[in-house]
Amino acid sequence: MERLDLQAIITGVGGFAGSHLAEYLLNNTNQTIWGCGQSLSPILQPNTPLNYHCIDLTNPHNTMDFLDSIKPDYIYHLAGQAAVHTSWEDPKGNYDANVYAALNILDAIWKLNLKCRLLVVTSMEVYGKVSPSNMPIKEDLCFRPNSPYSASKAAEDLLAQAYYLGHGLDIIRVRPLNHIGPRQSDQFVATAFARQIARIEIGQQPPTILVGNLSDRRDFTDVRDMVKAYALTMEYGKSGSAYNIASGNMYTIKELLETLISLSDVKVTIKVDTKRVRSSSTPPLIADCARFKKITGWEPEITFQETLSDLLNFERHKLKSENIEGDSVKKVTY
Repeated sequence: MERLDLQAIITGVGGFAGSHLAEYLLNNTNQTIWGCGQSLSPILQPNTPLNYHCIDLTNPHNTMDFLDSIKPDYIYHLAGQAAVHTSWEDPKGNYDANVYAALNILDAIWKLNLKCRLLVVTSMEVYGKVSPSNMPIKEDLCFRPNSPYSASKAAEDLLAQAYYLGHGLDIIRVRPLNHIGPRQSDQFVATAFARQIARIEIGQQPPTILVGNLSDRRDFTDVRDMVKAYALTMEYGKSGSAYNIASGNMYTIKELLETLISLSDVKVTIKVDTKRVRSSSTPPLIADCARFKKITGWEPEITFQETLSDLLNFERHKLKSENIEGDSVKKVTY
């Protein structure tokens, strides 16, 4: 029987996956949830009973003080910089956010002698460009990172393994593939398309959608299925192990766009924007998730169409809220 006083920390709770994980744990466990991040206003549902701290995890003293004050039973480490193309624009910032933050958490757990379980979320991008002969990818495949982002996640993954092997910390690593859904940044393709469609619907943008590579194929998982997978890993994962997590369902970017367009009544044209074409795109990764599914029994439950419908509705409501706030400012100003 689960203790009633368990304390869980989610780093990066103010972001995309972190906010969904907080809501999942609050709705499905008796744990007291503590969140931290650098956002002053986390994107959570109103009235979410979350204990939130705004801290910089790249500062080792702040990190140690925070963990010491909570003495958690569980830590879900989701904080970091998540976009491949952004990592090329600011490789040092990417490294700080993804490597130093993880190192500070690992070192604080060891030095404080905390008896907690740590889930470190890295990425299947750590495998880099993988030959067809190595597909589907198993967890023991060597890392071949091909971007500052994938290199930083590989370093984070290896640091976690080092602290498990060197200090005996209770650590599990997960390597997810692409996950999408409400609240994701428009740096990512699904939200970028959904936001454009929502803007077209209310006349804020001409009926033209700017696109990059439509032929790329990706494995997409709904973020709500993904955070459930994280919770199951925390419960059933073997200390020291790494787990690939993916839906197993592949779609082209064109199929994603066509599905979103089918959910709207607007008529649009499609135009290639050279700024959105990624010359160094990683070929589609196919994950072997047998190890993960064996211990958890996890399967994705939310359909691709449902995910995109929820995402589009979220962007519609977000634009509506922004317009209402804008009108309020105008009324006060004028």
